[in-house]
Amino acid sequence: MMPMTTFPDGTLSPAPWRRALVTGGAGFLGSHLCERLLASGAGVDCLDNLSTGHADNIGRLTGRPGFRFLEYDVADPACPDALAGPYDLVLHLAGPASPTDGLERPLEVLDAAGRGTRNALAVADRHGARFLLASAPADDGDSPLAPPPPAPGDAADPLAPRTAYVEAQRFSEALVAAHAGARGSNAGIVRLFAVHGPRMRTDDGRMIPVFVRQALAGEPVTVAGDGSRPCSLCYVDDAVDGMLLVAAGRSVRPVDLGSDEETTAGEVARRVIELTGSRSPLVYVAPPAAPTPRTERPRPATGFAHELFGWSPKVPWEEGLERTVAALTGGSGRTPAVVTGHDDEWPP
Repeated sequence: MMPMTTFPDGTLSPAPWRRALVTGGAGFLGSHLCERLLASGAGVDCLDNLSTGHADNIGRLTGRPGFRFLEYDVADPACPDALAGPYDLVLHLAGPASPTDGLERPLEVLDAAGRGTRNALAVADRHGARFLLASAPADDGDSPLAPPPPAPGDAADPLAPRTAYVEAQRFSEALVAAHAGARGSNAGIVRLFAVHGPRMRTDDGRMIPVFVRQALAGEPVTVAGDGSRPCSLCYVDDAVDGMLLVAAGRSVRPVDLGSDEETTAGEVARRVIELTGSRSPLVYVAPPAAPTPRTERPRPATGFAHELFGWSPKVPWEEGLERTVAALTGGSGRTPAVVTGHDDEWPP
Protein backbone atom coordinates (compact mmCIF):
# COMPACT_ATOMS: atom_id res chain seq x y z
CA MET A 1 0.00 0.00 0.00
CA MET A 2 1.34 3.45 -0.92
CA PRO A 3 2.08 5.62 2.14
CA MET A 4 -0.26 8.53 2.81
CA THR A 5 0.71 12.08 3.66
CA THR A 6 -1.36 14.88 5.18
CA PHE A 7 -1.23 18.17 3.31
CA PRO A 8 -1.87 21.60 4.87
CA ASP A 9 -5.53 21.62 3.82
CA GLY A 10 -6.08 18.45 5.84
CA THR A 11 -6.52 16.13 2.85
CA LEU A 12 -4.73 12.83 2.47
CA SER A 13 -2.83 12.00 -0.68
CA PRO A 14 -0.52 9.13 -1.58
CA ALA A 15 3.03 10.03 -0.61
CA PRO A 16 5.69 9.24 -3.22
CA TRP A 17 8.09 7.80 -0.63
CA ARG A 18 8.37 4.39 0.92
CA ARG A 19 11.52 5.04 2.98
CA ALA A 20 13.12 8.37 3.82
CA LEU A 21 16.54 9.22 5.22
CA VAL A 22 16.51 12.20 7.59
CA THR A 23 20.00 13.43 8.45
CA GLY A 24 20.05 15.36 11.72
CA GLY A 25 16.88 13.47 12.54
CA ALA A 26 17.31 13.67 16.33
CA GLY A 27 17.37 17.46 16.25
CA PHE A 28 14.48 19.88 16.72
CA LEU A 29 13.10 20.01 13.19
CA GLY A 30 14.44 16.60 12.17
CA SER A 31 12.55 14.81 14.92
CA HIS A 32 9.27 16.45 13.88
CA LEU A 33 9.89 15.39 10.27
CA CYS A 34 10.61 11.81 11.34
CA GLU A 35 7.38 11.76 13.32
CA ARG A 36 5.28 13.15 10.47
CA LEU A 37 6.77 10.79 7.89
CA LEU A 38 6.10 7.77 10.09
CA ALA A 39 2.54 8.92 10.68
CA SER A 40 2.06 9.11 6.91
CA GLY A 41 3.10 5.48 6.53
CA ALA A 42 6.64 5.97 5.22
CA GLY A 43 9.60 4.17 6.75
CA VAL A 44 12.28 6.42 8.23
CA ASP A 45 16.01 6.10 8.82
CA CYS A 46 17.02 8.77 11.32
CA LEU A 47 20.73 9.61 11.03
CA ASP A 48 22.37 11.66 13.80
CA ASN A 49 25.69 11.66 15.62
CA LEU A 50 24.00 13.29 18.66
CA SER A 51 26.51 16.15 18.78
CA THR A 52 23.65 18.64 18.87
CA GLY A 53 20.70 16.27 18.48
CA HIS A 54 19.32 14.36 21.42
CA ALA A 55 17.95 10.83 21.76
CA ASP A 56 15.04 12.12 23.87
CA ASN A 57 13.65 13.89 20.80
CA ILE A 58 13.06 10.56 19.07
CA GLY A 59 12.40 8.45 22.15
CA ARG A 60 8.71 8.14 21.31
CA LEU A 61 9.60 6.76 17.87
CA THR A 62 11.95 4.02 19.04
CA GLY A 63 10.42 0.62 18.45
CA ARG A 64 7.78 1.85 16.02
CA PRO A 65 7.49 -0.20 12.83
CA GLY A 66 9.52 1.33 10.01
CA PHE A 67 11.76 3.49 12.22
CA ARG A 68 15.51 3.00 12.47
CA PHE A 69 18.02 5.16 14.34
CA LEU A 70 21.53 5.26 12.87
CA GLU A 71 24.21 6.95 14.97
CA TYR A 72 26.67 8.23 12.37
CA ASP A 73 28.37 11.49 11.45
CA VAL A 74 27.11 12.46 8.00
CA ALA A 75 30.51 14.05 7.26
CA ASP A 76 32.37 10.77 7.84
CA PRO A 77 33.67 9.45 4.49
CA ALA A 78 32.40 5.98 5.44
CA CYS A 79 28.88 7.18 6.16
CA PRO A 80 27.33 6.62 2.70
CA ASP A 81 28.42 2.97 2.68
CA ALA A 82 26.70 2.45 6.05
CA LEU A 83 23.32 3.54 4.66
CA ALA A 84 21.74 0.58 2.93
CA GLY A 85 18.37 2.15 2.17
CA PRO A 86 16.76 1.84 -0.25
CA TYR A 87 15.55 5.46 -0.10
CA ASP A 88 13.33 7.52 -2.31
CA LEU A 89 13.66 10.69 -0.17
CA VAL A 90 16.69 12.21 1.54
CA LEU A 91 16.08 15.20 3.84
CA HIS A 92 19.40 16.79 4.79
CA LEU A 93 19.24 18.70 8.07
CA ALA A 94 22.47 17.49 9.70
CA GLY A 95 24.97 19.87 11.22
CA PRO A 96 25.07 22.55 13.90
CA ALA A 97 22.31 24.86 12.75
CA SER A 98 22.47 28.16 14.62
CA PRO A 99 24.73 31.22 14.62
CA THR A 100 25.92 30.24 18.10
CA ASP A 101 27.05 26.88 16.71
CA GLY A 102 29.04 28.77 14.11
CA LEU A 103 30.91 30.51 16.93
CA GLU A 104 31.43 27.43 19.11
CA ARG A 105 31.73 24.62 16.51
CA PRO A 106 32.99 26.26 13.30
CA LEU A 107 34.76 23.16 11.98
CA GLU A 108 31.69 20.97 12.52
CA VAL A 109 29.53 23.57 10.78
CA LEU A 110 31.81 23.68 7.75
CA ASP A 111 32.29 19.90 7.62
CA ALA A 112 28.54 19.29 7.70
CA ALA A 113 27.98 21.84 4.93
CA GLY A 114 30.76 20.44 2.74
CA ARG A 115 31.51 16.77 3.31
CA GLY A 116 28.13 16.11 4.90
CA THR A 117 26.13 17.59 2.04
CA ARG A 118 28.24 15.75 -0.55
CA ASN A 119 27.70 12.47 1.31
CA ALA A 120 23.95 13.01 1.56
CA LEU A 121 23.79 13.90 -2.14
CA ALA A 122 25.77 10.75 -2.99
CA VAL A 123 23.28 8.60 -1.09
CA ALA A 124 20.34 10.25 -2.86
CA ASP A 125 22.00 9.79 -6.25
CA ARG A 126 22.77 6.14 -5.55
CA HIS A 127 19.11 5.43 -4.87
CA GLY A 128 17.58 7.86 -7.37
CA ALA A 129 15.96 9.65 -4.42
CA ARG A 130 14.56 13.16 -4.16
CA PHE A 131 17.01 15.29 -2.14
CA LEU A 132 16.02 18.33 -0.08
CA LEU A 133 18.44 20.59 1.79
CA ALA A 134 17.14 22.47 4.84
CA SER A 135 18.92 25.81 4.73
CA ALA A 136 18.35 29.25 6.18
CA PRO A 137 19.05 32.85 5.28
CA ALA A 138 22.32 34.20 6.64
CA ASP A 139 20.24 35.99 9.25
CA ASP A 140 16.48 35.63 9.71
CA GLY A 141 16.04 37.96 12.66
CA ASP A 142 15.88 35.03 15.09
CA SER A 143 18.64 36.25 17.39
CA PRO A 144 18.01 38.98 19.94
CA LEU A 145 21.41 40.67 19.81
CA ALA A 146 23.52 39.48 16.87
CA PRO A 147 24.19 42.04 14.15
CA PRO A 148 23.13 41.21 10.61
CA PRO A 149 25.86 39.57 8.57
CA PRO A 150 26.80 40.72 5.07
CA ALA A 151 23.96 40.71 2.60
CA PRO A 152 23.92 37.87 0.04
CA GLY A 153 26.58 38.52 -2.56
CA ASP A 154 28.68 40.74 -0.30
CA ALA A 155 32.29 39.77 0.26
CA ALA A 156 32.48 38.14 3.69
CA ASP A 157 35.39 38.69 6.02
CA PRO A 158 36.92 35.21 6.45
CA LEU A 159 38.02 36.13 9.98
CA ALA A 160 34.68 37.51 11.17
CA PRO A 161 33.08 35.61 14.09
CA ARG A 162 30.02 34.39 12.17
CA THR A 163 31.71 33.63 8.86
CA ALA A 164 31.63 29.85 9.36
CA TYR A 165 27.83 29.92 9.78
CA VAL A 166 27.23 32.31 6.90
CA GLU A 167 29.55 30.55 4.46
CA ALA A 168 28.30 27.08 5.42
CA GLN A 169 24.77 28.08 4.41
CA ARG A 170 25.92 29.59 1.14
CA PHE A 171 28.28 26.73 0.24
CA SER A 172 25.79 23.96 0.95
CA GLU A 173 23.21 25.68 -1.26
CA ALA A 174 25.77 26.24 -4.03
CA LEU A 175 26.82 22.59 -3.78
CA VAL A 176 23.24 21.34 -4.16
CA ALA A 177 22.57 23.64 -7.12
CA ALA A 178 25.82 22.64 -8.84
CA HIS A 179 25.15 18.96 -8.22
CA ALA A 180 21.67 19.23 -9.70
CA GLY A 181 22.98 21.14 -12.72
CA ALA A 182 25.93 18.86 -13.41
CA ARG A 183 24.25 15.53 -12.74
CA GLY A 184 20.57 16.25 -13.24
CA SER A 185 19.85 15.17 -9.67
CA ASN A 186 16.36 15.71 -8.28
CA ALA A 187 17.63 18.09 -5.59
CA GLY A 188 15.99 21.09 -3.98
CA ILE A 189 16.48 23.65 -1.21
CA VAL A 190 14.20 25.15 1.41
CA ARG A 191 15.15 28.22 3.43
CA LEU A 192 13.55 28.22 6.86
CA PHE A 193 12.80 31.46 8.70
CA ALA A 194 12.54 31.56 12.50
CA VAL A 195 11.02 28.10 12.96
CA HIS A 196 10.00 27.49 16.57
CA GLY A 197 8.12 24.92 18.61
CA PRO A 198 8.55 22.04 21.07
CA ARG A 199 12.03 20.46 21.24
CA MET A 200 13.81 23.68 20.38
CA ARG A 201 17.34 23.86 21.67
CA THR A 202 17.68 26.21 24.58
CA ASP A 203 21.37 26.97 24.13
CA ASP A 204 21.67 28.10 20.53
CA GLY A 205 21.15 31.81 21.02
CA ARG A 206 17.83 32.06 19.20
CA MET A 207 15.35 34.68 20.25
CA ILE A 208 12.55 32.75 21.96
CA PRO A 209 14.72 30.45 24.13
CA VAL A 210 16.88 33.42 25.17
CA PHE A 211 13.82 35.44 26.17
CA VAL A 212 12.36 32.48 28.08
CA ARG A 213 15.60 31.84 29.96
CA GLN A 214 15.87 35.49 30.96
CA ALA A 215 12.23 35.69 32.02
CA LEU A 216 12.35 32.53 34.13
CA ALA A 217 15.55 33.69 35.83
CA GLY A 218 14.00 37.05 36.66
CA GLU A 219 16.67 38.79 34.62
CA PRO A 220 16.01 41.73 32.30
CA VAL A 221 14.65 40.51 28.98
CA THR A 222 16.95 42.29 26.55
CA VAL A 223 15.99 43.40 23.05
CA ALA A 224 18.40 45.07 20.65
CA GLY A 225 17.50 48.54 19.49
CA ASP A 226 14.05 50.00 20.15
CA GLY A 227 12.19 46.68 19.77
CA SER A 228 10.72 47.55 16.39
CA ARG A 229 12.83 45.06 14.43
CA PRO A 230 10.39 42.94 12.41
CA CYS A 231 10.38 39.17 12.74
CA SER A 232 8.30 36.41 11.19
CA LEU A 233 7.74 33.37 13.39
CA CYS A 234 6.93 30.08 11.67
CA TYR A 235 5.57 27.26 13.83
CA VAL A 236 7.24 23.89 13.36
CA ASP A 237 4.09 22.09 12.15
CA ASP A 238 3.76 24.60 9.31
CA ALA A 239 7.45 24.26 8.44
CA VAL A 240 7.09 20.47 8.24
CA ASP A 241 4.04 20.81 6.00
CA GLY A 242 5.98 23.09 3.68
CA MET A 243 9.07 20.90 3.56
CA LEU A 244 7.08 17.80 2.63
CA LEU A 245 5.19 19.67 -0.08
CA VAL A 246 8.47 20.89 -1.59
CA ALA A 247 9.93 17.41 -1.23
CA ALA A 248 7.00 15.99 -3.19
CA GLY A 249 7.80 18.31 -6.12
CA ARG A 250 10.84 18.64 -8.33
CA SER A 251 11.77 22.28 -7.74
CA VAL A 252 15.49 23.08 -7.73
CA ARG A 253 14.92 26.77 -7.03
CA PRO A 254 15.23 27.63 -3.31
CA VAL A 255 11.86 27.92 -1.59
CA ASP A 256 11.39 30.26 1.38
CA LEU A 257 9.24 28.92 4.23
CA GLY A 258 8.24 31.48 6.81
CA SER A 259 5.31 33.49 8.06
CA ASP A 260 3.81 36.40 6.17
CA GLU A 261 2.45 37.59 9.51
CA GLU A 262 5.04 39.94 10.97
CA THR A 263 5.45 41.03 14.53
CA THR A 264 8.34 42.73 16.29
CA ALA A 265 11.08 41.51 18.60
CA GLY A 266 9.77 43.81 21.32
CA GLU A 267 6.27 42.35 21.10
CA VAL A 268 7.63 38.78 21.25
CA ALA A 269 9.62 39.70 24.38
CA ARG A 270 6.57 41.27 26.03
CA ARG A 271 4.47 38.20 25.26
CA VAL A 272 7.13 35.83 26.66
CA ILE A 273 7.15 37.81 29.91
CA GLU A 274 3.35 37.48 30.11
CA LEU A 275 3.31 33.76 29.28
CA THR A 276 5.94 32.94 31.89
CA GLY A 277 4.30 35.12 34.55
CA SER A 278 7.67 36.79 35.03
CA ARG A 279 8.34 40.14 36.65
CA SER A 280 11.39 40.67 34.50
CA PRO A 281 11.73 44.16 33.03
CA LEU A 282 11.92 44.61 29.28
CA VAL A 283 15.19 46.39 28.51
CA TYR A 284 16.29 47.81 25.18
CA VAL A 285 20.01 47.70 24.54
CA ALA A 286 22.27 49.00 21.82
CA PRO A 287 22.80 46.33 19.15
CA PRO A 288 26.35 45.36 18.14
CA ALA A 289 27.69 47.17 15.11
CA ALA A 290 26.92 45.46 11.82
CA PRO A 291 29.94 44.20 9.86
CA THR A 292 28.67 46.00 6.76
CA PRO A 293 26.10 48.79 6.41
CA ARG A 294 22.67 47.27 6.16
CA THR A 295 19.24 48.60 7.05
CA GLU A 296 16.96 45.61 6.49
CA ARG A 297 17.02 41.99 7.55
CA PRO A 298 15.88 39.34 5.10
CA ARG A 299 12.20 38.47 5.10
CA PRO A 300 10.71 35.28 3.69
CA ALA A 301 9.59 35.62 0.09
CA THR A 302 6.83 33.03 0.33
CA GLY A 303 5.07 33.75 -2.97
CA PHE A 304 6.76 30.78 -4.68
CA ALA A 305 5.68 28.42 -1.89
CA HIS A 306 2.11 29.73 -2.09
CA GLU A 307 1.80 29.65 -5.87
CA LEU A 308 3.63 26.46 -6.77
CA PHE A 309 2.97 24.30 -3.71
CA GLY A 310 -0.20 25.80 -2.22
CA TRP A 311 1.56 26.27 1.12
CA SER A 312 0.54 28.85 3.69
CA PRO A 313 1.29 28.77 7.41
CA LYS A 314 -1.79 28.01 9.51
CA VAL A 315 -0.67 28.66 13.10
CA PRO A 316 -0.77 32.35 14.18
CA TRP A 317 2.44 33.55 15.78
CA GLU A 318 0.78 34.13 19.16
CA GLU A 319 -0.53 30.55 19.26
CA GLY A 320 2.78 29.10 18.13
CA LEU A 321 4.66 31.16 20.72
CA GLU A 322 2.30 30.00 23.48
CA ARG A 323 2.86 26.34 22.55
CA THR A 324 6.61 26.85 22.37
CA VAL A 325 6.88 28.60 25.73
CA ALA A 326 4.73 25.89 27.31
CA ALA A 327 7.09 23.23 25.96
CA LEU A 328 10.21 25.09 27.11
CA THR A 329 8.81 25.56 30.60
CA GLY A 330 7.31 22.13 31.12
CA GLY A 331 3.79 23.31 30.34
CA SER A 332 3.16 25.50 33.38
CA GLY A 333 4.79 28.73 32.31
CA ARG A 334 6.66 29.01 35.62
CA THR A 335 8.42 25.67 35.99
CA PRO A 336 11.38 25.45 33.64
CA ALA A 337 12.19 22.23 31.91
CA VAL A 338 15.79 22.40 30.73
CA VAL A 339 16.45 26.07 30.04
CA THR A 340 20.09 26.98 30.22
CA GLY A 341 22.47 29.76 29.41
CA HIS A 342 24.02 30.19 25.98
CA ASP A 343 27.26 28.45 26.90
CA ASP A 344 25.77 25.36 28.52
CA GLU A 345 25.57 22.08 26.67
CA TRP A 346 21.99 21.05 25.97
CA PRO A 347 21.21 19.49 22.61
CA PRO A 348 18.14 20.23 20.53
